[in-house]
Parts: sequence; structure tokens; C-alpha cells
Amino acid sequence: MLRTTVEGSVYVGVYLATTNQVTLIPPTSGDELHSVLSDELETETVATTIGGAGTVGALVAGNGNGIVTSGRATDEELARIEAVTEGPVAAIPGRINAAGNCILANDHGAVVHPDLSDSAVSVIEETLVVPVERFAIGSVRPVGTAAVTTNRGVLCHPKVDDSELDRLEDTLGVRADVGTVNYGSPLIGSGLVANTSGFIVGQETTGPELGRIEEALGYLDADLL
Repeated sequence: MLRTTVEGSVYVGVYLATTNQVTLIPPTSGDELHSVLSDELETETVATTIGGAGTVGALVAGNGNGIVTSGRATDEELARIEAVTEGPVAAIPGRINAAGNCILANDHGAVVHPDLSDSAVSVIEETLVVPVERFAIGSVRPVGTAAVTTNRGVLCHPKVDDSELDRLEDTLGVRADVGTVNYGSPLIGSGLVANTSGFIVGQETTGPELGRIEEALGYLDADLL
């Protein structure tokens, strides 16, 4: 676990994207952050922009099978990511294509923004090799901002109801729970980045919030193995 800021912001999920294999980070971040992230998440770190922007976390989503990016990603940026991943890398088409904001995925399934186009959903299904469902999380349509998932659990916006939790569990194949980050922010995905090895969260996150993250995403269970 690491509490920190990225680019001076506690909304680390806007700037960082991770799978169990690779963590993408803005090129303006220093060598020290590369090292810390690599140690905490147990991945290689790669500096890149997406469409020239450093808000990588808002623009990239992935799982153990592949990575999808904003449709604004350049060929050079896609090639940079492809060089460090084993699976495919693809840009999603359509007007709504900020992949990190619009996709919540693990190795079992994906939930996406309800207004994503059929062509975008097809790219996500083919690249991430999981079934895809369209629905909002706690009335938040950019679902990637409202929740974070690993292959062990989901932590999501505190205003979800029981039926939404059930649907998340059915789609992603793991237990779902609610919480906050950064001293009460409900936008989990904007303030938290996680894989099965560890997590990075905004510096203002409190002790009780950390406890909920550790429980919901399965780190406490992993410690017992």
C-alpha cells in the first residue's frame, strides 16, 4: 500500500493505469515514482502519454488479456504499450472513448459506460477477452471513476444499492463492497489504482478507508495464504 500524489494531485487514478503486468505513468513523473510503483505493484513501469495527454489513468483500461486506450492514442503511443505487454492493445472508437473512465474490468468481466457504442463494446470484448455489460454504478455512468476491481474484489461508490452490488459481482466474478478514498471522496476510480499485488491511493486517504480497501480488494485474504 502506498499513499501519495501524482503530478501534485491526490487523484492518482487519473494519472496511473495498471494491470498485473505493467503500470503506465505520465512521462513527467520522476524516476523515484517509477521505482516506488514498480515495487508496490510488482510490475514494469512505462512512461507514456495517450493522445499527448498525461492523464493516462483516465484514458487506459486493461486486464491480464489486453489493454484498451482512448481513440486519440497515436500509433507511437500504442506501439510503446505493445512493447511491454503480451496481449493486444487497441484503441476504442466513438465519441465516448476515455477508456479508463468508461471501463471497469478484471480477468472475469467488464462493466462499461451505458452509452458506449456497439463498435466500442466489440473492441473491448475482443481485446480484454471477457463478457461486457453496460450499466451505471451508483448513478455514475463513467464507471471507471466510480469503482476499482482486481481479480479478488471490487470497491465501489458508496451510493450503490444491493441490486447493483449483486450485478457487479455477477459480471466481475468477485465480491463487491462500498467505500471512499481521500477523506470521503466517492469517486473510487479517480483516487485509487490497484492490482492483485498492491495498491496506490491518494495521500488524503484515511486509516479506516485504507482498511476498507484492503478488505474489499482481497489483500487481507491474500496475507493469509
